[in-house]
Amino acid sequence: MLRRWRLAILAAICGVLVAAVKIGDGSPGGAAFLLLLFLGLALAVSPGVFPRPERAADAVLDGRPVVYWRPGCPFCLRLRARLGPDAGRLHWVDIWQDPEGAAAVRAITGGDETVPTVVIAGEGFVNPDPSWLKDQVVPAA
Repeated sequence: MLRRWRLAILAAICGVLVAAVKIGDGSPGGAAFLLLLFLGLALAVSPGVFPRPERAADAVLDGRPVVYWRPGCPFCLRLRARLGPDAGRLHWVDIWQDPEGAAAVRAITGGDETVPTVVIAGEGFVNPDPSWLKDQVVPAA
């Protein structure tokens, strides 16, 4: 569990330390700005910005696309941000939490754990373009 949050915790601790140094230098405004910047970074890399992770076995049952991801992955974060509210239409499997999900990614990518890996109708796509995926998820009007 802690492994999933370590980048977010590290960013928050760095923010506190940098803010403490700035306060010691007599710059409380700069300290507040930097602390907020680091806390924003901590939020961005935390698993909390992703929908609740599911198990790989449960995710493939209803036919919706499955996104295999891991905390701290900038490409996963970019995909999640670009999908916006449509991210809820997908299943999200954290490969650090689910060994079956990690195995599925290794099978698709040829042995490594490259994420995000998206499975749509049984076909795997490694690090797809977010706008392409959005077109696949949102039916044409």
